[in-house]
Amino acid sequence: MRPMPSHPMHLKFRFSPWRLALQVWPCLLAPASHAAPADDAATSYPTRQITLIVPTAAAGGTDTVARLFAPALAQLLKQPVLVENKPGANGILGADAVAHAPPDGHKLLFAYAAAMVVNPSLYRKLPYDTLRDFVPVVQIGRGGNLLLVRSDMPVKTLQDFVAYAKARPGQLSYCSWGAGSGGHLAMESLSRQAGLQMTHVPYKGTAPCVQDLLGGQVNAAFADTTSTVELVKAGKLRPLVNSGPARLPLMPDVPTMNEAGHPFTTYAWYGLFAPAGTPDAIVHKLNRVVNQLIQDPAIRRRMNELNTNEMQSNTPEDFAATIRQDLKDWGQLVRQTGVVLD
Repeated sequence: MRPMPSHPMHLKFRFSPWRLALQVWPCLLAPASHAAPADDAATSYPTRQITLIVPTAAAGGTDTVARLFAPALAQLLKQPVLVENKPGANGILGADAVAHAPPDGHKLLFAYAAAMVVNPSLYRKLPYDTLRDFVPVVQIGRGGNLLLVRSDMPVKTLQDFVAYAKARPGQLSYCSWGAGSGGHLAMESLSRQAGLQMTHVPYKGTAPCVQDLLGGQVNAAFADTTSTVELVKAGKLRPLVNSGPARLPLMPDVPTMNEAGHPFTTYAWYGLFAPAGTPDAIVHKLNRVVNQLIQDPAIRRRMNELNTNEMQSNTPEDFAATIRQDLKDWGQLVRQTGVVLD
C-alpha cells in the first residue's frame, strides 16, 4: 500500500482557515451594509426643492410671513424653498393640496389657524381632517386681528364704533378674508355681544378686503395685523381694537377686545404642517430649523415690525396639543355664533 504524502498541498489549500475566513467574512458583513441609521431620512432631507403651500392670496399676513421664512429656510436646508399661493374656500383648497401630497417633506403647508382649527366646526363636510391628514411641525407666533375703519369715519374707539353701528342697524358692512375666518367670527362675536346688525362681505384674502375698505365699498374690516401695519402708520386706516391676547408692539395704544369690554379669547397663529406619514426624523429636523429661525434676531425684529411679538420655540408635540385645544375652543365659538357653511 502506497503511503500518503505527509503534506498533501492540494488538501491544505482547499481547507485553509484563511480561505474559509475570506469566504465567510463577506457573508457576515453583508447585513450591516444594508442597515440604515434611524436618522438617514433627516440626514439626506431635503433632496430637492421644497414647496410651501400658502392657502391665501398673495400679500396677506400668512403669505407675508411665509415669504419671510422661505429664503432663510432655503439657506439652512440648502435647497430652494418656493412659496405657492392656493387661495380659496377659507384655506380649504390649499390645505387639501397638502393633505394628499407625498409624505416626504417636499410639499408643506404654511397655514393660519382658521384653516386648520376653525374649518372642522364651520363646514359640514371637509376634504381633509386636521388630526388625521396632517402632522403639526411647528407653531409660528400667536396673536389676533385688527378691527379697522377709514380715518375719515367719525369713530375713535370700539365704544364709538358700537354706538355708530347701533344707530344705523343694517346699514353698515364689514369685510374679512373669508366666510368663517377668524375676522368674521371675531366680528360675529362682537355683534352678538353688542347687539349690532351689520352685513358681512367675505373676500379671498386680506388685501382685496382692505382695498375695498380704502375705496369705501365697505365700512369696516377685520384684517390681520401683519399686512396692514403700513396703512395704519400712513394714517389711511384707524385701528379700533385688537382681538389678540395682548397689545401690539407697534400699536401700544390700541386695546384688546378683552380690555374694551367685549371678551374674545380664541387667538390666531401661523404654523407649518406636513402630510400625515411624513417620517418623524424629517418633522423634527424641520422643527429644529424653524425654531432656530424663530430665535434669529433679524427675523424676530421683522416679526415685531409685522406686529407678531409672541414668538416662542415649540415642539411638534406642543403644537399638536395647541391644535387639539383650539379645535375645542374655536368649535365652541362657532356654535355660539351659529355660523355654519356648506
